[in-house]
Amino acid sequence: MNKKLISIAFVVSLGGFLFGFDAGIISGVMSYASPEFNLSDIQSGWVVSSPSWAAMIAMLFSGRLSDKIGRKKMLLFVAFLYAISAVFSALAWSYEILYIARMIGGLAFGAALVLAPMYIAEISTAENRGKLVSLQQLNIVFGFFAAFLSNYFFNKYNTSGETFLTDNNVWRWMLGVELLPALLYLVFLFFVPKSPRWLYLKEKIEEAKNVLHSIHGKIIADLEIASIEENIKSEKNKTPVQLKDLLKPTLRFILFVGLAVGIIQQITGINAVYFYATSIFKQTGIGTDAAFSSGVLLSTISVVFTFVAMYLIDRMGRRPLLLLGTAGVAISLLLCAYGFKQATYQLTQKKVSQFNFQGSQKLISLVDKVYDSDIDFKDDLKSLLGNRIYSKNDGVILEAATTIKANLVLMGILGFIACFAFSLGPVMWVLLSELYPLKYRGLAIGVIAFVNSLISSIVQLIFPWELSNLGNALTFFIFGIIALIGFVIFIKILPETKGKSLEELENELLKSS
Repeated sequence: MNKKLISIAFVVSLGGFLFGFDAGIISGVMSYASPEFNLSDIQSGWVVSSPSWAAMIAMLFSGRLSDKIGRKKMLLFVAFLYAISAVFSALAWSYEILYIARMIGGLAFGAALVLAPMYIAEISTAENRGKLVSLQQLNIVFGFFAAFLSNYFFNKYNTSGETFLTDNNVWRWMLGVELLPALLYLVFLFFVPKSPRWLYLKEKIEEAKNVLHSIHGKIIADLEIASIEENIKSEKNKTPVQLKDLLKPTLRFILFVGLAVGIIQQITGINAVYFYATSIFKQTGIGTDAAFSSGVLLSTISVVFTFVAMYLIDRMGRRPLLLLGTAGVAISLLLCAYGFKQATYQLTQKKVSQFNFQGSQKLISLVDKVYDSDIDFKDDLKSLLGNRIYSKNDGVILEAATTIKANLVLMGILGFIACFAFSLGPVMWVLLSELYPLKYRGLAIGVIAFVNSLISSIVQLIFPWELSNLGNALTFFIFGIIALIGFVIFIKILPETKGKSLEELENELLKSS
């Protein structure tokens, strides 16, 4: 694989890094911002999920808009929005400004998640397309890793009490750091070429050929040109694309496949686990500092298994990876549910006397009372302390009170992340970039990404409410059963797309639809 192709694909997929960074950073931010603004469960859910609601809109329109003005111009606008979001998130003076700033970032990553795999697929050949499109997922998990590492150090230096960082400003620094990679992304994008297949779509034939020759060299470029031109001929006299066209009998099956993969990717709770990682690890009673460091471990697992996906995706194929990974996701989530179900909660006189936060002596009334329900325990804590004080000190309280097989839950969480990272994470975007004809690609990916983001938004919004009202065990059990249902659906419907050109896939899948 030539170096120029890899570097172009890597730069374009840096939007994924910024998405991962934004998603990972918020799990640490909410430990400080939530008590500062005294947010309810739904308000916390809204701050976390608001980018995904905005992304939903961007996903619906960005593909079509890029058909009109070009993939590259759209990506430049995306980088600019990331920078604006970072600045205003860090400066947010109210809960409302914080979620509006994050929604601006959501517009950016919603568009980037659609445009990057589309662009990369359009500059790649059949032999390397899986690996190159997977670069987006690799960048996403690198973003998570950078965010969790950043959060860990910010939290560490804040709690040391020897720096300018305080509980009131540390979360602002966590958010503001995103400005640096956003500006780098903006600069690097000026050096990538326009998509050759988009140039063909706009009848800029010579420019498209020049781009293909500069990326691939003459021999491979000529093969790609022949394939594209043959496909263009068959599309020449067809009418402009409309939303209702996706429901044509010839497209119905591949639309259903894309929607199924897009829904199952998010409804199993991946972004709830990523976005609320610090909070989830606190629920195991390991403490706030350990929860931050566990986030680094989680993101490291993501990086490792994304490399596994990149190695296997053009060898094993898309279907085996998705089936194996979805089965692993189901088992891991059910393991988490079992681990949380065994937990008990009890405060002792000694533990309460060691607390040094405001109002801690109110907890004397709970001493030696044993809870087997995390819901009842947290409800009693909130009624005694109030939401603000509880949310600021939940880590230290749960660490003192929880008896749980924390390693079992940690194994389940890390298993979930690992299985997702080599299957549903990267393979979904590879499949979406392959399944649809050039003419319908922007629209189809936009619609599926819209649904994907809608599911993600709902899951993130209600997750804090679920933990408070359904409890840890039932919440993870529901996710696990959904993943199991997804596995059964995938067995029945998933096609294999490895090793075929986009034009070959178009002919094959439309005929079989």
